[in-house]
Amino acid sequence: MTLAATNRDGKPFELEMKHVDALRASLRGTLHTPGAPGYDESRSLWTGMIDRRPALVARCEGTSDVVACVRFAREHGIALSIKGGGHNIAGLACCDGGLMLDFCGMRGVWVDPAARIAHAQGGCLLGDVDRETQLHGLAAPLGFVSLTGVAGLTLGGGFGYMSRRFGWTSDSVRSMTIVTADGKIVRASEKENPELFWAVRGGGGNFGVVTNIEYALHPVGPEIVGGAVAWRQDSAPEVLEMFRQLADAAPPELTLVALLRKSPPAPWVDKEAHGKPVVVVLACYSGRVEDGEKLVAPIKAFGKPVGDVMQRRPYVTQQSLLDATQPNGRRYYWKSEYVPGIGADMLGKLIEHGAAIESPYSAAVVFQLGGAIGNLSNDHSAVGNRDAAAVFNLTSSWENPADDAKNIAWARNAWSDMKRFSTGGTYVNFLNEDDAEDRVRAAYGANHERLAKVKRTWDPGNVFRVNKNIAPAR
Repeated sequence: MTLAATNRDGKPFELEMKHVDALRASLRGTLHTPGAPGYDESRSLWTGMIDRRPALVARCEGTSDVVACVRFAREHGIALSIKGGGHNIAGLACCDGGLMLDFCGMRGVWVDPAARIAHAQGGCLLGDVDRETQLHGLAAPLGFVSLTGVAGLTLGGGFGYMSRRFGWTSDSVRSMTIVTADGKIVRASEKENPELFWAVRGGGGNFGVVTNIEYALHPVGPEIVGGAVAWRQDSAPEVLEMFRQLADAAPPELTLVALLRKSPPAPWVDKEAHGKPVVVVLACYSGRVEDGEKLVAPIKAFGKPVGDVMQRRPYVTQQSLLDATQPNGRRYYWKSEYVPGIGADMLGKLIEHGAAIESPYSAAVVFQLGGAIGNLSNDHSAVGNRDAAAVFNLTSSWENPADDAKNIAWARNAWSDMKRFSTGGTYVNFLNEDDAEDRVRAAYGANHERLAKVKRTWDPGNVFRVNKNIAPAR
């Protein structure tokens, strides 16, 4: 008996069931084939744009399961993908006809508050880590949506509300445990396999399967000043000018985000504004709350808001503030660029394209960067792009597949118009499935050549290619 599968080059082949049974017997976790209970749950991803069907899904329970699966994939030439949180916009956690590793059973977090470090398994979500570290008033600089997987975020560099204070997410990584293409377990740190350590801090899943990440933690919270204020979109020019001026003067403890979209039916927004275009400013101040209240006071007092939830709050609630805007299963398509500054011209274009949004879920967003991100050299780690002052992200989101064309067109047209403001770099975690190799190169710039050499050392056969792939140097 055989099972239809796909090899690493995307070509179909027949996998003998005796080999599948042998893999199943070697695992502590479970191995699913199409139609088995749990198969569809595992293969489902955050973005509804992706509906792939792997030949096998291994729900790994530990590093030994990962080793067995990587060795199996290498021996049999089957395509291999890894699902940490499954939140990637390109849907690369799942591959048609391949072997998919589902890390939903690997979500342990261990915190050493005295040493200010946390160990997080490869399947952890941001919320898993935040909840455990905040018990001790500590945090790693993670992303904006608590349901995102920490491994994918960190391997792509990662940024969030704390990045202006503590750098990219990957800047707080002390070590990673990695299963390499030959099925070996290695530790990557400044002292152990330092070139690999350089590469995995931004180079994505190109070099192995990360089963554990050690983060340096920073004193944050448990209470911060943060939240959001919304105004009708006809106030956007004045609101975004206020945002620009505050961002230019902001200390590293303060991070600002601005977005334009149609108001959701949120209880904190006036009912008469529901479904209508709004401009929103989000803020997070992680220093002394008294200082934070003074810094956000001009936002709260500006114009005539239609909603205001900017206040003292637990850091964990700030980290989940945007969760409801990105539910699992909706259709998503993003286009983004790093920019060297938050200029009036760029904001004018953001307003123009924000006004053209049709879907009630799409948004035009500017995330403030700068601060500590730029304190290290561009080649400190693979992520690079430390000269960026902000990133704009055109986040198209909708529910009906019949609306794919017009919503994708909005994001692409707006991006085509706005990429003139780019530094030339882009955030690898925001790249879509259809973004070509030149966009991957743009994400790494001068670091790309070095990454290709590291790839040649650790994965010369390109076993790990279901990602934003960096081909091994010749």
